[in-house]
Amino acid sequence: MAAGIVRIKKHQDIDGHQKMMKYAAVSAIIFFIIYVSRTIFIGNTAFGGPDYLVPFYTVFLIFHIVLATSGAFLGGTQIYFGAKEKLSKHRKLAPWASVIWFGTAITGVMVYVLLYVLYPGGETTSLIRAILQN
Repeated sequence: MAAGIVRIKKHQDIDGHQKMMKYAAVSAIIFFIIYVSRTIFIGNTAFGGPDYLVPFYTVFLIFHIVLATSGAFLGGTQIYFGAKEKLSKHRKLAPWASVIWFGTAITGVMVYVLLYVLYPGGETTSLIRAILQN
């Protein structure tokens, strides 16, 4: 995404901008499919850090989820505006969409670090297993 932003800032490489943004969109969709598949088949991992950090982690995770959901909506809207050549709307929304996307990427990495690097992962529960047990 950053490469696409750099390309359009120069006002010279519109084709390069479009290509980079398509790559970014496809990458985001592939990541989402992998994430949802992992959640369904392997499950969600509970926070394994100290109990006093659980409320902070939970608020941070909710913030990340809100950013990710907003980013997906804004990204789809940006793709639509770009494809339909509604460029004034595309340009107005672009700064917000890019900041939210980068915020989502940064907070996503931080969630990963909190779950798997800084602290041992908690219990993992598969969605399928949870459904079948009830």
